[in-house]
Amino acid sequence: MAYLDHAATTPMLPSALDAYVRTARELGNASSLHSSGRAARRTVEEARERIGEALAAKPGEVVFTGSGTEADNLAVKGLHWSRRTATRNRFVTTAVEHHAVADAVAWLGDHERADVTALPVDEFGRLDVDALAELLDERPDEITAITCMWANNEVGTLQPVEEVVALAAPHGIPVHTDAIQAVGHIPVDFAACGVDSLALSGHKLGGPAGAGALLLRRDTACTPLLHGGGQEREIRSGTLDVPGIAAFAEAVAHAVRTRADEARRLTALRDDLVARVRAAVPEAVYNGDPEHRLPGNAHFSFPGCEGDALLMLLDAAGVECATGSACTAGIAQPSHVLLAMGSGDGDARSSLRFTLGWSTTEADLDALVEALPEAVERARSAGLS
Repeated sequence: MAYLDHAATTPMLPSALDAYVRTARELGNASSLHSSGRAARRTVEEARERIGEALAAKPGEVVFTGSGTEADNLAVKGLHWSRRTATRNRFVTTAVEHHAVADAVAWLGDHERADVTALPVDEFGRLDVDALAELLDERPDEITAITCMWANNEVGTLQPVEEVVALAAPHGIPVHTDAIQAVGHIPVDFAACGVDSLALSGHKLGGPAGAGALLLRRDTACTPLLHGGGQEREIRSGTLDVPGIAAFAEAVAHAVRTRADEARRLTALRDDLVARVRAAVPEAVYNGDPEHRLPGNAHFSFPGCEGDALLMLLDAAGVECATGSACTAGIAQPSHVLLAMGSGDGDARSSLRFTLGWSTTEADLDALVEALPEAVERARSAGLS
């Protein structure tokens, strides 16, 4: 099977799996005061230091969560709750966020009566910075927080996060970034970028599912979602998954340490994939920013095809990838990202995402290119029937 869906999840690195198994054999609750508990706590704090060092964050700024989705929810809701007043109740987002952010923001609007502003993007999926500047000029005192993802999970476009921070900082408005697709694939420096919070997830970079973190500056107020034992600076209560955290830290350290060489390798593979897909299916439309994008992301629309049908045909041929649309209750919905970029409904439903990772080889690309023309032809025929 050719696996081209690393943006969904990526195989665990051997060193991360070893760290998980080794730590899982050890007994201890990191909140306990006896010897086993202190040993578990030591593992957690060493992991916190490793992640902080890899991403230029202080260890105390690393707040462990159960997933990237939890980290995003904690930031979005926690930042908003900590700053809202009778006159300040507006949350600013972009039109292309991952659902972990987009749905959390929508919840604030639906259930907390927050005013939500979703900033537009251009045809490449890149934030309209001028729209943000205009909003900040007109109503800065209404805004609780701003969220802007670092890299788009569908089309791979990188966002101008540091420009967002530069506009928000004079007004004292905190900025959150969902960097789940970015960490380990492009340079991420928490101290230098200036954001107040940053979400990352283990299983996107060779670690385990169920382990995530929110990098949160010590002076940034954030109301907790969970209440209980007061773990993680009383921001995220709950017994810590020590094996998962150890494996997570190993994956982050490895991904950041090898990032430059791996980015060059994946960029070469991606460019080869793009050229070969265009040769095999000349009508295919390459989506996303051609320059400011993730090294391992290749996103296409295939006119005349339903993305879901094309995905299943490729799956039957031994190639696993992802559709650019969300599927709710068995009914395919057009990608909100492509719609925000100006695509029509048909094009937004005809997309596939091919994402590469540490285990990707040329043979995976060969399998895709061999299967793709027939799959496209059959998908188009099914759409016309």
